[in-house]
This record gives sequence, C-alpha cells and structure tokens, in this order.
Amino acid sequence: MKTKELYQYKVSYISVNEATTKITGSKHVEKSLRYIWEDINDIEKFYIVTLNRANFITGINLISIGGFSGTIADGKVIFRNALLNNAHAIILAHNHPSGQLQPSESDKNLTKKMVEFGKMIDCPILDHIILTSTSYYSFADNGNI
Repeated sequence: MKTKELYQYKVSYISVNEATTKITGSKHVEKSLRYIWEDINDIEKFYIVTLNRANFITGINLISIGGFSGTIADGKVIFRNALLNNAHAIILAHNHPSGQLQPSESDKNLTKKMVEFGKMIDCPILDHIILTSTSYYSFADNGNI
C-alpha cells in the first residue's frame, strides 16, 4: 500500500525591513514595492503586501508571473499566502509594463472579489496598487475600495 505524501505549504517573502516599515498610505506601499521590484517594465507580476494589526509590513509575497500583457492572480493563492503569513490585512499590487496607469476591467473585478472575500474572513484588502516605471495608481486613493 502506497502512502500519499503530504505537502506542506511554505511561504517565502522578500523582507523590506519590516520592523520599521509602517504603511500609512499608498506612497509608503509604492516605496516598498519599488525597493524589491527588479524590472517594472519587463513582464507583469502580481504581489501581495501583508500587514500586521499595526500596519507594519510582515512580508511581500510574489503571487504570479505572467507575460507582457497580463498575469493570473488566483484568489485562493492570495489568501493562502496571506493566512500562512498571519496577515491581518493585505495590499494587492501588480505592474503594467505598458505604462498604462488605469486599471483594466479584470483588475477591477479581481479587486472587488478580493475585497468581498477579505471582509468575510476579517482580513481586509486595504488597497490595490498598479505600478508603472514612472508612477502608480491606488484603488484606495481613487475611491475604488
């Protein structure tokens, strides 16, 4: 009789000196993301920033790597990583290599779904940041969260 192997999920994240990185607005998130993001103009990537109750960063997790015009962000993967990282809140983030700052319909739909689920499990989505090489778009700053 064969036994099934049990897979244990392990969360890895990029540290940005979380002991001193408190998020008080979208500009702080942008600064932390630019610190770890290697090439914003290359291909699309999706990250989450996890926060503790005091809004200090506990990690920045890479969720997916896509192509030149998109990436898939699976909500189950987003929340699995957040919960394994003991997150009390989440900030979504991805880049637009095209330089287009406005969110796509897919970006809006994903954000809406993640916000609703976050409310249900008491792990709120505080923002969704879209980065380009020269600027950023914040869903929260624009009243979309």
